[in-house]
Amino acid sequence: MLPLFILAHFSHHFTASLFQPLSPFIRDEFNLDYTQIGWMMSAYTLTYGLSHLPAGWLSDRLGPRLMITIGISGAALFALLAGLAPTYLALVTFMILLGAVGGGYHPAASPLVAASVERKSQGRALGLHQIGGTASFFLTPLIAVAIAGALGWRGSIITISIATFIIGIVLFVILGKRGYTRKAPEVTTATPEDGPPTTSGSMRRLIPFILLGVILQVIIFSVSYYIPLFAVDNLKASEQTGAFLFSIFHFAGLWAGPIGGYLSDRWGKVPVMLTVSLIAGPALYLLSLSSLSWSVWGVLLLLGVCMYMSMPVAEAYIITHAPQRRRSTILGIYYFASRGGIGLSSPLVGYLADHYSFATSFTIMSGVLLGIVLICTAFLWGSRD
Repeated sequence: MLPLFILAHFSHHFTASLFQPLSPFIRDEFNLDYTQIGWMMSAYTLTYGLSHLPAGWLSDRLGPRLMITIGISGAALFALLAGLAPTYLALVTFMILLGAVGGGYHPAASPLVAASVERKSQGRALGLHQIGGTASFFLTPLIAVAIAGALGWRGSIITISIATFIIGIVLFVILGKRGYTRKAPEVTTATPEDGPPTTSGSMRRLIPFILLGVILQVIIFSVSYYIPLFAVDNLKASEQTGAFLFSIFHFAGLWAGPIGGYLSDRWGKVPVMLTVSLIAGPALYLLSLSSLSWSVWGVLLLLGVCMYMSMPVAEAYIITHAPQRRRSTILGIYYFASRGGIGLSSPLVGYLADHYSFATSFTIMSGVLLGIVLICTAFLWGSRD
Protein backbone atom coordinates (compact mmCIF):
# COMPACT_ATOMS: atom_id res chain seq x y z
CA MET A 1 0.00 0.00 0.00
CA LEU A 2 2.94 2.38 0.46
CA PRO A 3 3.16 3.35 -3.26
CA LEU A 4 -0.54 4.21 -3.18
CA PHE A 5 -0.03 6.52 -0.19
CA ILE A 6 2.99 8.10 -1.91
CA LEU A 7 0.73 8.91 -4.88
CA ALA A 8 -1.94 10.25 -2.52
CA HIS A 9 0.63 12.49 -0.80
CA PHE A 10 1.83 13.76 -4.18
CA SER A 11 -1.72 14.61 -5.21
CA HIS A 12 -2.49 16.32 -1.90
CA HIS A 13 0.32 18.84 -2.36
CA PHE A 14 -0.03 19.18 -6.14
CA THR A 15 -2.45 22.12 -6.04
CA ALA A 16 -1.23 23.79 -2.84
CA SER A 17 2.33 24.02 -4.20
CA LEU A 18 1.21 25.91 -7.31
CA PHE A 19 1.05 29.39 -5.88
CA GLN A 20 4.63 29.98 -4.66
CA PRO A 21 6.35 29.42 -8.04
CA LEU A 22 3.61 31.42 -9.79
CA SER A 23 3.87 34.31 -7.30
CA PRO A 24 5.84 36.59 -9.69
CA PHE A 25 3.01 36.27 -12.26
CA ILE A 26 0.32 36.83 -9.60
CA ARG A 27 2.26 39.78 -8.14
CA ASP A 28 2.44 41.48 -11.54
CA GLU A 29 -1.26 41.05 -12.36
CA PHE A 30 -2.57 42.34 -9.03
CA ASN A 31 0.32 44.80 -8.41
CA LEU A 32 1.20 43.35 -4.99
CA ASP A 33 4.12 43.99 -2.64
CA TYR A 34 5.99 41.33 -0.65
CA THR A 35 3.78 41.74 2.41
CA GLN A 36 0.62 41.20 0.36
CA ILE A 37 2.14 38.10 -1.21
CA GLY A 38 2.91 36.90 2.30
CA TRP A 39 -0.68 37.44 3.43
CA MET A 40 -1.94 35.63 0.35
CA MET A 41 0.07 32.58 1.31
CA SER A 42 -0.90 33.02 4.96
CA ALA A 43 -4.56 32.85 3.99
CA TYR A 44 -3.83 29.27 2.98
CA THR A 45 -1.27 28.21 5.56
CA LEU A 46 -3.09 29.59 8.62
CA THR A 47 -6.34 27.88 7.67
CA TYR A 48 -4.49 24.76 6.58
CA GLY A 49 -2.74 24.50 9.91
CA LEU A 50 -5.90 25.21 11.90
CA SER A 51 -7.86 22.59 9.98
CA HIS A 52 -5.55 19.86 11.28
CA LEU A 53 -6.99 20.25 14.77
CA PRO A 54 -10.44 18.84 13.92
CA ALA A 55 -9.11 16.65 11.10
CA GLY A 56 -7.69 13.96 13.41
CA TRP A 57 -10.95 13.80 15.34
CA LEU A 58 -12.99 13.61 12.13
CA SER A 59 -10.71 10.93 10.69
CA ASP A 60 -11.39 8.70 13.69
CA ARG A 61 -15.14 9.07 13.12
CA LEU A 62 -15.60 9.44 9.35
CA GLY A 63 -12.76 7.15 8.32
CA PRO A 64 -9.40 8.00 6.69
CA ARG A 65 -10.65 7.28 3.16
CA LEU A 66 -13.10 10.19 3.11
CA MET A 67 -10.67 12.60 4.79
CA ILE A 68 -7.89 11.74 2.34
CA THR A 69 -10.24 12.36 -0.58
CA ILE A 70 -11.37 15.71 0.82
CA GLY A 71 -7.72 16.65 1.30
CA ILE A 72 -7.05 15.94 -2.40
CA SER A 73 -10.17 16.57 -4.49
CA GLY A 74 -11.63 19.21 -2.16
CA ALA A 75 -8.36 21.14 -2.26
CA ALA A 76 -8.24 20.84 -6.06
CA LEU A 77 -11.74 22.33 -6.34
CA PHE A 78 -10.87 25.46 -4.38
CA ALA A 79 -7.52 25.81 -6.16
CA LEU A 80 -9.48 25.81 -9.42
CA LEU A 81 -11.69 28.62 -8.10
CA ALA A 82 -8.57 30.53 -6.98
CA GLY A 83 -7.30 30.30 -10.54
CA LEU A 84 -10.51 31.97 -11.70
CA ALA A 85 -10.49 34.70 -9.01
CA PRO A 86 -11.01 38.18 -10.57
CA THR A 87 -9.54 40.14 -7.65
CA TYR A 88 -6.90 39.82 -4.95
CA LEU A 89 -9.61 39.60 -2.27
CA ALA A 90 -11.37 36.77 -4.11
CA LEU A 91 -8.05 34.96 -4.50
CA VAL A 92 -7.37 35.23 -0.77
CA THR A 93 -10.88 33.95 0.01
CA PHE A 94 -10.43 30.84 -2.08
CA MET A 95 -6.96 30.30 -0.58
CA ILE A 96 -8.63 30.24 2.84
CA LEU A 97 -11.11 27.59 1.66
CA LEU A 98 -8.29 25.63 0.05
CA GLY A 99 -6.53 25.46 3.39
CA ALA A 100 -9.72 24.55 5.25
CA VAL A 101 -10.21 21.32 3.31
CA GLY A 102 -6.51 20.51 2.90
CA GLY A 103 -5.90 19.62 6.55
CA GLY A 104 -7.72 16.30 6.31
CA TYR A 105 -4.88 14.43 4.66
CA HIS A 106 -1.98 14.12 7.11
CA PRO A 107 -3.82 13.05 10.31
CA ALA A 108 -5.60 10.38 8.26
CA ALA A 109 -2.68 9.11 6.17
CA SER A 110 0.35 9.14 8.51
CA PRO A 111 -1.10 6.69 11.09
CA LEU A 112 -2.05 4.33 8.23
CA VAL A 113 1.50 4.42 6.92
CA ALA A 114 2.98 3.88 10.42
CA ALA A 115 0.58 1.02 11.13
CA SER A 116 1.61 -0.80 7.95
CA VAL A 117 5.14 -1.59 9.25
CA GLU A 118 6.89 -2.67 12.43
CA ARG A 119 7.97 -0.01 14.92
CA LYS A 120 11.62 -0.37 14.02
CA SER A 121 10.84 0.59 10.40
CA GLN A 122 8.34 3.38 10.97
CA GLY A 123 10.87 6.16 10.38
CA ARG A 124 11.80 4.71 6.98
CA ALA A 125 8.16 4.17 6.00
CA LEU A 126 7.22 7.75 6.89
CA GLY A 127 10.32 8.99 5.04
CA LEU A 128 9.26 7.08 1.91
CA HIS A 129 5.74 8.43 2.26
CA GLN A 130 7.23 11.92 2.38
CA ILE A 131 8.65 11.38 -1.12
CA GLY A 132 5.18 11.89 -2.54
CA GLY A 133 4.76 15.35 -1.04
CA THR A 134 8.32 16.34 -1.84
CA ALA A 135 8.06 15.15 -5.44
CA SER A 136 5.04 17.39 -5.78
CA PHE A 137 6.90 20.43 -4.42
CA PHE A 138 9.82 19.59 -6.74
CA LEU A 139 7.89 18.92 -9.96
CA THR A 140 4.98 21.32 -9.62
CA PRO A 141 7.02 24.53 -10.05
CA LEU A 142 8.55 23.17 -13.25
CA ILE A 143 5.19 21.99 -14.58
CA ALA A 144 3.30 25.10 -13.47
CA VAL A 145 5.70 27.63 -14.99
CA ALA A 146 5.93 25.62 -18.22
CA ILE A 147 2.14 25.64 -18.58
CA ALA A 148 1.99 29.30 -17.54
CA GLY A 149 4.29 30.15 -20.43
CA ALA A 150 1.61 28.90 -22.82
CA LEU A 151 -1.68 29.44 -20.93
CA GLY A 152 -0.83 32.05 -18.29
CA TRP A 153 -0.82 31.52 -14.53
CA ARG A 154 -4.59 31.03 -14.46
CA GLY A 155 -4.47 28.36 -17.15
CA SER A 156 -1.70 26.60 -15.25
CA ILE A 157 -3.72 26.46 -12.01
CA ILE A 158 -6.92 25.38 -13.77
CA THR A 159 -5.23 22.59 -15.74
CA ILE A 160 -3.43 21.09 -12.74
CA SER A 161 -6.47 21.43 -10.47
CA ILE A 162 -8.70 19.46 -12.83
CA ALA A 163 -6.12 16.67 -13.10
CA THR A 164 -5.71 16.53 -9.31
CA PHE A 165 -9.47 16.39 -8.70
CA ILE A 166 -9.71 13.33 -10.95
CA ILE A 167 -6.79 11.63 -9.19
CA GLY A 168 -8.49 12.15 -5.81
CA ILE A 169 -11.68 10.45 -6.99
CA VAL A 170 -9.73 7.51 -8.42
CA LEU A 171 -7.85 7.10 -5.12
CA PHE A 172 -11.17 7.17 -3.24
CA VAL A 173 -12.37 4.18 -5.27
CA ILE A 174 -9.09 2.27 -4.86
CA LEU A 175 -8.96 2.84 -1.10
CA GLY A 176 -12.53 1.56 -0.84
CA LYS A 177 -11.63 -1.62 -2.68
CA ARG A 178 -8.62 -2.10 -0.36
CA GLY A 179 -10.86 -1.88 2.71
CA TYR A 180 -9.81 1.57 4.00
CA THR A 181 -13.33 2.65 4.90
CA ARG A 182 -13.21 2.58 8.70
CA LYS A 183 -10.78 3.58 11.46
CA ALA A 184 -7.05 3.19 11.02
CA PRO A 185 -5.47 0.11 12.63
CA GLU A 186 -3.58 0.48 15.88
CA VAL A 187 -0.02 1.75 15.54
CA THR A 188 2.73 -0.41 16.97
CA THR A 189 4.50 1.60 19.69
CA ALA A 190 7.03 0.30 22.19
CA THR A 191 7.67 -3.32 22.98
CA PRO A 192 8.81 -4.45 26.43
CA GLU A 193 12.36 -4.46 25.14
CA ASP A 194 12.00 -0.89 23.91
CA GLY A 195 10.69 0.42 27.20
CA PRO A 196 7.49 2.36 27.70
CA PRO A 197 7.23 5.41 25.42
CA THR A 198 5.04 7.44 27.72
CA THR A 199 7.07 7.74 30.92
CA SER A 200 7.17 11.17 32.55
CA GLY A 201 10.69 11.77 31.28
CA SER A 202 9.83 10.99 27.68
CA MET A 203 6.70 13.16 27.90
CA ARG A 204 8.81 16.08 29.15
CA ARG A 205 11.05 15.60 26.12
CA LEU A 206 8.08 15.34 23.76
CA ILE A 207 7.23 19.04 24.12
CA PRO A 208 10.68 20.46 23.20
CA PHE A 209 11.01 17.86 20.45
CA ILE A 210 7.72 18.96 18.91
CA LEU A 211 8.73 22.62 19.30
CA LEU A 212 12.02 21.89 17.55
CA GLY A 213 10.29 20.17 14.64
CA VAL A 214 7.71 22.92 14.37
CA ILE A 215 10.05 25.93 14.46
CA LEU A 216 12.43 24.35 11.94
CA GLN A 217 9.64 23.82 9.41
CA VAL A 218 7.90 27.14 10.07
CA ILE A 219 10.93 29.34 9.53
CA ILE A 220 12.47 27.47 6.60
CA PHE A 221 9.13 27.08 4.82
CA SER A 222 8.34 30.78 5.36
CA VAL A 223 11.61 31.79 3.74
CA SER A 224 11.16 29.28 0.92
CA TYR A 225 7.92 30.98 -0.17
CA TYR A 226 9.97 33.97 -1.27
CA ILE A 227 12.62 32.08 -3.21
CA PRO A 228 11.12 32.86 -6.66
CA LEU A 229 10.69 36.55 -5.79
CA PHE A 230 14.15 36.73 -4.17
CA ALA A 231 15.67 35.24 -7.33
CA VAL A 232 13.76 37.52 -9.72
CA ASP A 233 14.10 40.79 -7.79
CA ASN A 234 17.46 40.46 -5.99
CA LEU A 235 19.43 38.01 -8.09
CA LYS A 236 18.00 39.32 -11.40
CA ALA A 237 16.96 35.86 -12.53
CA SER A 238 14.10 35.02 -14.86
CA GLU A 239 10.76 33.69 -13.60
CA GLN A 240 11.74 30.27 -14.93
CA THR A 241 15.01 30.31 -12.99
CA GLY A 242 13.17 31.43 -9.85
CA ALA A 243 10.79 28.49 -10.16
CA PHE A 244 13.71 26.14 -10.76
CA LEU A 245 15.49 27.37 -7.62
CA PHE A 246 12.30 26.71 -5.69
CA SER A 247 12.38 23.17 -7.10
CA ILE A 248 16.02 22.71 -6.09
CA PHE A 249 15.05 23.46 -2.49
CA HIS A 250 12.37 20.75 -2.58
CA PHE A 251 14.54 18.33 -4.59
CA ALA A 252 16.31 17.46 -1.35
CA GLY A 253 13.15 15.87 0.00
CA LEU A 254 13.18 13.19 -2.69
CA TRP A 255 16.02 11.50 -0.84
CA ALA A 256 16.64 13.41 2.41
CA GLY A 257 13.34 12.29 3.95
CA PRO A 258 13.99 8.54 3.54
CA ILE A 259 17.60 9.01 4.68
CA GLY A 260 16.45 10.92 7.75
CA GLY A 261 13.96 8.20 8.60
CA TYR A 262 16.57 5.48 8.10
CA LEU A 263 19.18 7.25 10.24
CA SER A 264 16.64 7.87 13.00
CA ASP A 265 15.81 4.15 13.07
CA ARG A 266 19.52 3.31 13.44
CA TRP A 267 20.98 6.16 15.49
CA GLY A 268 17.95 7.54 17.28
CA LYS A 269 15.49 10.31 16.52
CA VAL A 270 16.90 12.91 18.90
CA PRO A 271 20.49 12.92 17.53
CA VAL A 272 19.25 13.26 13.95
CA MET A 273 16.84 16.07 14.82
CA LEU A 274 19.47 18.00 16.81
CA THR A 275 22.04 17.68 14.02
CA VAL A 276 19.85 19.04 11.22
CA SER A 277 18.44 21.77 13.48
CA LEU A 278 21.89 23.08 14.46
CA ILE A 279 22.92 23.18 10.78
CA ALA A 280 19.76 24.94 9.56
CA GLY A 281 20.31 28.29 11.32
CA PRO A 282 23.76 29.02 9.83
CA ALA A 283 22.59 27.73 6.43
CA LEU A 284 19.72 30.22 6.46
CA TYR A 285 22.18 33.04 7.21
CA LEU A 286 24.31 31.95 4.25
CA LEU A 287 21.26 32.41 2.00
CA SER A 288 21.41 36.15 2.75
CA LEU A 289 24.98 36.21 1.37
CA SER A 290 24.38 34.04 -1.70
CA SER A 291 24.45 35.06 -5.34
CA LEU A 292 23.13 33.58 -8.57
CA SER A 293 25.95 31.10 -8.83
CA TRP A 294 26.78 27.80 -7.22
CA SER A 295 26.37 29.31 -3.74
CA VAL A 296 22.58 29.83 -3.87
CA TRP A 297 22.06 26.36 -5.32
CA GLY A 298 24.13 24.76 -2.58
CA VAL A 299 22.52 26.74 0.25
CA LEU A 300 18.98 25.99 -0.93
CA LEU A 301 19.82 22.31 -1.26
CA LEU A 302 21.28 22.26 2.29
CA LEU A 303 18.19 23.99 3.71
CA GLY A 304 15.99 21.46 1.94
CA VAL A 305 18.01 18.59 3.40
CA CYS A 306 17.65 19.95 6.94
CA MET A 307 13.93 20.49 6.68
CA TYR A 308 13.02 17.25 4.94
CA MET A 309 15.20 15.07 7.14
CA SER A 310 13.41 16.47 10.18
CA MET A 311 9.84 15.83 9.02
CA PRO A 312 9.63 11.99 9.17
CA VAL A 313 11.74 12.01 12.34
CA ALA A 314 9.27 14.34 14.08
CA GLU A 315 6.27 12.29 12.94
CA ALA A 316 7.84 9.01 14.04
CA TYR A 317 8.80 10.45 17.44
CA ILE A 318 5.25 11.65 18.11
CA ILE A 319 3.62 8.43 16.92
CA THR A 320 5.86 6.27 19.11
CA HIS A 321 5.95 8.50 22.22
CA ALA A 322 2.49 10.04 22.49
CA PRO A 323 -0.13 8.12 24.50
CA GLN A 324 -2.34 6.03 22.25
CA ARG A 325 -5.55 7.72 23.37
CA ARG A 326 -4.11 11.17 22.61
CA ARG A 327 -2.06 10.39 19.51
CA SER A 328 -4.44 11.87 16.94
CA THR A 329 -4.89 14.98 19.08
CA ILE A 330 -1.14 15.51 19.48
CA LEU A 331 -0.55 14.86 15.77
CA GLY A 332 -3.26 17.41 15.00
CA ILE A 333 -1.56 19.97 17.25
CA TYR A 334 1.81 19.27 15.61
CA TYR A 335 0.43 19.64 12.08
CA PHE A 336 -1.52 22.73 13.12
CA ALA A 337 1.57 24.42 14.55
CA SER A 338 4.03 23.35 11.83
CA ARG A 339 1.71 24.22 8.93
CA GLY A 340 -0.31 27.03 10.44
CA GLY A 341 2.70 28.76 11.99
CA ILE A 342 3.96 29.44 8.49
CA GLY A 343 0.95 31.66 8.02
CA LEU A 344 2.15 33.94 10.83
CA SER A 345 5.83 34.01 9.95
CA SER A 346 5.64 34.37 6.14
CA PRO A 347 4.08 37.88 6.27
CA LEU A 348 6.83 38.83 8.74
CA VAL A 349 9.47 37.68 6.25
CA GLY A 350 7.74 39.79 3.56
CA TYR A 351 7.39 42.81 5.85
CA LEU A 352 11.09 42.75 6.71
CA ALA A 353 11.96 42.40 3.02
CA ASP A 354 9.68 45.33 2.10
CA HIS A 355 11.09 47.68 4.76
CA TYR A 356 14.71 46.53 4.82
CA SER A 357 15.89 43.80 2.46
CA PHE A 358 15.72 40.07 1.89
CA ALA A 359 19.23 39.79 3.36
CA THR A 360 18.09 41.42 6.61
CA SER A 361 14.95 39.31 6.70
CA PHE A 362 16.86 36.06 6.24
CA THR A 363 19.47 37.05 8.84
CA ILE A 364 16.84 37.81 11.50
CA MET A 365 14.99 34.56 10.84
CA SER A 366 18.24 32.58 11.06
CA GLY A 367 18.99 34.13 14.46
CA VAL A 368 15.53 33.31 15.79
CA LEU A 369 15.84 29.73 14.57
CA LEU A 370 19.28 29.20 16.08
CA GLY A 371 18.22 30.66 19.43
CA ILE A 372 15.19 28.38 19.79
CA VAL A 373 17.21 25.37 18.66
CA LEU A 374 19.81 25.97 21.38
CA ILE A 375 17.10 26.22 24.05
CA CYS A 376 15.46 22.95 22.94
CA THR A 377 18.86 21.25 22.74
CA ALA A 378 19.36 21.85 26.46
CA PHE A 379 16.27 19.71 27.19
CA LEU A 380 17.02 16.95 24.67
CA TRP A 381 20.79 16.55 24.99
CA GLY A 382 21.85 13.08 26.03
CA SER A 383 18.65 11.38 24.87
CA ARG A 384 18.70 8.95 21.97
CA ASP A 385 15.07 8.15 21.23
